[in-house]
Amino acid sequence: MRLRNISFNNLRRRKAKMIFLVTGLLIGIATIVTLLSITESMSRDIEDRLDQFGANIVMVPKSDDLSLSYGGISVGGVNYQTVEFDEARIPEIRTIENSNNLGMVAPKVLGTTKINDRNVLLMGVEFETELTLKNWWQFEGSPPSQANDLIIGSQAAATLKLAVGDTVKLGDKDFTVAALLKPTGASEDNLIIGDLHQFQAVLGKEGKVSMVEIAAFCRDCPITELVLQVAGKFPEAKVTALKQAVMSKMQSIEMFKNFSYGIAVLVIAIGSLLVFVTMMGSVNERTREIGIFRAIGFRRGHVMQIILLEALLVGLLGGVLGFVAGNSIAAAVLPFVMKNGTFAGVNTTLGGVSVLLAVSLSLLASLYPAHKASKLDPSEALRAL
Repeated sequence: MRLRNISFNNLRRRKAKMIFLVTGLLIGIATIVTLLSITESMSRDIEDRLDQFGANIVMVPKSDDLSLSYGGISVGGVNYQTVEFDEARIPEIRTIENSNNLGMVAPKVLGTTKINDRNVLLMGVEFETELTLKNWWQFEGSPPSQANDLIIGSQAAATLKLAVGDTVKLGDKDFTVAALLKPTGASEDNLIIGDLHQFQAVLGKEGKVSMVEIAAFCRDCPITELVLQVAGKFPEAKVTALKQAVMSKMQSIEMFKNFSYGIAVLVIAIGSLLVFVTMMGSVNERTREIGIFRAIGFRRGHVMQIILLEALLVGLLGGVLGFVAGNSIAAAVLPFVMKNGTFAGVNTTLGGVSVLLAVSLSLLASLYPAHKASKLDPSEALRAL
């Protein structure tokens, strides 16, 4: 009789113990797969949401003669000697090698004007993109819906005594205050924000862009690589990565992943102990059977092979079932864990690792029991008959 047949028959005869072992491994692997699948899905969602939570790359014209700033970054467009970007070239940003890692691309035009004999800084934006990029902004009034609508920063509104619904004349055009921006503690408090093309006309900068803010997250390359790629498209620009924002994103995601990995290690340890105890109990119960095998000529290696083959089969079955169950649970649980979360899909690499882990776990936990069984003295085992 072949050794594998003996192992198969042993598992069939001890169905209860086999089901117990498989169930233990299934629960362990399913827990790990569920955690890692949810972590991967949540990480992707978090990355996508963080990509929209402010810019982490800023592109401005190269110039040493700038007098105004936005967000602590010196920008062009406040000096007519500064060479600004052509708006028609902005789409070239999305032609870089790692374009899939780009989120929002928000062009802006900046310039000064006078209202009630006071100098103010105008910022023209694409409202849809800007409001998505700055989704922490809060308003008194309604977000702009028309090209001639304005958002007034809190400090600018207080200084100029403007309220929602007021009319403001900029150049030869009339604009309506659609919303007052609640205090942010940043440069936006002092700005008048309007439509990009409308403000280009007001400032006499048709087709020009003063700066570009970019939200990007690179899963497979350093953020500096994205900066170099953008700079390669715009050699006349100074492209800067806001490293603090990037580091914050990376740390948030890494902390979440490390927590999941810690839970996974704990589950692995518990699963190993479960298999070890069960296999030890199985060897002790089969003393007579092992003694007979040894008495009829089975070598120590043969006995070890029988037990380890049983462990291999249990590990394969537990790993496959655990992977299937883990993905099913992750897909079902994710909407409750993260609102509007989307399942990242079945990860075949994780599947292979799960099966390999289950098999390795089962074999390692069975190694000592198998070694103990192989050293069993046939004469002592047969005394139990």
